[in-house]
Amino acid sequence: MQILIAGASGFLGGRLVPHLRSAGHQVTRLVRRPARNPGEVRWDPAGGLLDATVLEGKDAVINLAGAGVGDRRWTAQYKRTLQTSRVDTTATLAKAIAAAEPRPRVLLNSSAVGFYGDTGDRAVDEQSPAGEGFLADLCKVWEAATHPAEDAGTRVVLLRTGFPLAKDGGLLKPLYLQFKLFAGGRMGSGRQYLPWMSLPDWLDAVTFTLERDVAGPVNLTGPEPVPNAEFAAALARVLHRPNLLPVPGIALRAAVGEFGGEALASQRVLPGVLVREGFPFAHRTVEAALQQAVSATT
Repeated sequence: MQILIAGASGFLGGRLVPHLRSAGHQVTRLVRRPARNPGEVRWDPAGGLLDATVLEGKDAVINLAGAGVGDRRWTAQYKRTLQTSRVDTTATLAKAIAAAEPRPRVLLNSSAVGFYGDTGDRAVDEQSPAGEGFLADLCKVWEAATHPAEDAGTRVVLLRTGFPLAKDGGLLKPLYLQFKLFAGGRMGSGRQYLPWMSLPDWLDAVTFTLERDVAGPVNLTGPEPVPNAEFAAALARVLHRPNLLPVPGIALRAAVGEFGGEALASQRVLPGVLVREGFPFAHRTVEAALQQAVSATT
């Protein structure tokens, strides 16, 4: 396939590009700076600028763009950045797809399990309604920005990603360092569910949805979400470290503000579509996924 990708330099995008190329796909990266290398095209999502001719001849578009949710304290200004960095990029791509002739057949657009809000002990899948809170509201607007592409006849897949596990990025990076320094433990009560996924499974699931005739939301999570206390215990076993120093919820909220409350939310999210479509999970348990992440060389 000829694939155009936004957000190619991020934690996930930087891994997805070589993964797609190794599978034989031709990948063009959208960049905001002047294009310097073959396979790059400049665009201006904040200004809504992307020439629709860039999409001609492309079979698929993948959008992973967006400022990091946990990168900074959630000030009013940074919350606006979280929204505009997602909604503006999505709207620009969706409108360009609708205007292209011929149009790409599929748009894979990043979203998040934050869509469901705090689900407590209740298991949810793609048929479940949106929850409440800043992230849930953000996901609703983010996903709605894909409508021009869908209305024009392009198949749209909403990649509601959980927590792909890699020791050098995402959720696992700070936890890995804490446990390696003998300072790890559960967060808050430890009862809140954590929707993890191994990074290889995430990469393969994106390719799976690219090639399968599925549309709408797809939860990119492992088949067995676990409470945070169980996640911490599994990480301690994999690293051969103690699991003794829990982070109280009040301390997390004091350290990172509003994001701390979202980080303590329970999300028992199941990958209903992937299971129904027969996706072959390589890592079905959190311990297997953590073992893979810790032993990976990159």
